Amino acid sequence: MSEFIEAFRRLAIPYWKSEDKWRAWVLLVAIVAFNLGMVYFLVKINLWYKDFYNILQTLNKAAFLPSILKFCLLAAAYIFLAVYMLYLSQMLQIRWRDWLTDKYLKEWLNHKAYYRINFDGAATDNPDQRISEDINSYISQTINLGTSLLSSVASLFSFLVILWVLSGSLVVPLGAHSFSIPGYMVWASLLYAVFGTWVTIRVGNPLVRLNFDQQKYEADFRFSMVRVREHSESIALYGGEDHEQTHLMGRFKSLLDNFWKIMKRQKRLSWVTNSYSQAAVIFPLLMAAPRFFSGKMNLGGLMQTADAFGQVQGAFSFLVTSYVTIASWHAVINRLVGFSRTMDRLESTELLPGTKCLCAPCKAIKIEAFNVSLPNGKLLVRDLELNIESGAHLLITGPSGCGKSTLVRALAGIWPFCEGTAILPESSKIMFLPQKPYLPLGTLGNALCYPHTNGYRPEDFQRVLELCGLAHLGQHLEKDEDWAHVLSLGEQQRLAFSRILLVKPDFIFLDEATASVDEKSEEALYDVLQNNLPCSAVISVGHRGTLVAWHSERLTFEGDANWVKSLLGAQSRGVLA
Repeated sequence: MSEFIEAFRRLAIPYWKSEDKWRAWVLLVAIVAFNLGMVYFLVKINLWYKDFYNILQTLNKAAFLPSILKFCLLAAAYIFLAVYMLYLSQMLQIRWRDWLTDKYLKEWLNHKAYYRINFDGAATDNPDQRISEDINSYISQTINLGTSLLSSVASLFSFLVILWVLSGSLVVPLGAHSFSIPGYMVWASLLYAVFGTWVTIRVGNPLVRLNFDQQKYEADFRFSMVRVREHSESIALYGGEDHEQTHLMGRFKSLLDNFWKIMKRQKRLSWVTNSYSQAAVIFPLLMAAPRFFSGKMNLGGLMQTADAFGQVQGAFSFLVTSYVTIASWHAVINRLVGFSRTMDRLESTELLPGTKCLCAPCKAIKIEAFNVSLPNGKLLVRDLELNIESGAHLLITGPSGCGKSTLVRALAGIWPFCEGTAILPESSKIMFLPQKPYLPLGTLGNALCYPHTNGYRPEDFQRVLELCGLAHLGQHLEKDEDWAHVLSLGEQQRLAFSRILLVKPDFIFLDEATASVDEKSEEALYDVLQNNLPCSAVISVGHRGTLVAWHSERLTFEGDANWVKSLLGAQSRGVLA
């Protein structure tokens, strides 16, 4: 329980101390006021019960319609407060969700946590689902449970006095003696609620873990379907529909199996809660019946007592009636806190613990005693020594799987399994191009200048597109499309080269960045780089022999973590030590 309270505090407190705290507190105070107002009118309606049923018992026809009108006014006031309490609660919910989502997105995207989480030993599953769905569930359930708890507490204290007075004392004979229980209906409602709560906890406790797992299985299933959509062309070409069907149904079966467990557990819990609720209808009447039939209580008093008992018993039974929601809420809190702890751990853990990375103002990249490994510890590159100066052209070759692309990731600072010394210029002066370019959703202009969003003119876009053989796209710069599916891989790689011409970095890493274009187009793209960025260093990873003509130095990986540097016969375009 202490761990859960600490987890809840960790999630809840930051927002109420944030820059939005004043609006949040004003909304909270208004919600509390409206909630207490609703309880006040419930008390007034309870008093109305007594008068109304006494009117019926005495056949007082003249007082009937005024009593109905009084109820309508009380009900209208209650409805007004209920509607605006809901509206203000939703306003608080959306503001809180906006703030918390922004916080979690920053934690996820900062320090490359979204990438590093893949290498975390205790990986957090489906971070996208935790941000998009769990935050919303947590906030809505927190507000709903909070207002319900407040209403229960207010109702308890409001109706407790009423029930104590109405119930009077119960005389219990005991042999030749007897003893009196004052306010016996209060004690009866307390014992009734304690018993129901104990049974509910015993039956419903496994729901916390089951709901936690259900969220995971739902997210896994949804993620698998998203992958089918993203890779639809490849799947269609392979004819992999049967395999995907089997895989998707396997994920769905895990979801169903867990849901069956939830159903069975909720069925047991439903037996308890429904039996408890239905018995609560007749229980106060049975308890009050002796005083009614003895003439100590009229019909109005009986109905008022039954209603007051229901309010007190309902307040005592908050845990019983809200247990399913509490179980789901508990699971969501565990998922969000687990995610937040992972982000904190990644932020506090050095990205490259064995590597000394320095940013220097010089226009050179210097690598000393650099080792690169796989996550299992297998060494890919041993004691690499490089000094890449401005204007150098280096070609990195070797058999597939020898560590060429992994070395590029290490130099980009995103591969944690490396050690040594890397002296790099400012990150704004370096640009890395993967084999498959990333094209964000939005306009072609935004995709072209990604990740930058401004500082370029339309004529700049037109110029670089024309240089890279994409002049026909110039008329679509403001068109909003899923360009990753509209453009071929070859066109996407040409677009990536257009980005280089816009950014004009000092160091360009090309990881098989021309693998999807023909050799003639590859020659044209490298020629564009040479003519427009003659002082920029170009480091290419590739297998094609045609790349040799555009580089003056070669770094060859020979396997078993061995490497060798050599000069190429092409005209020197820079210096590599």
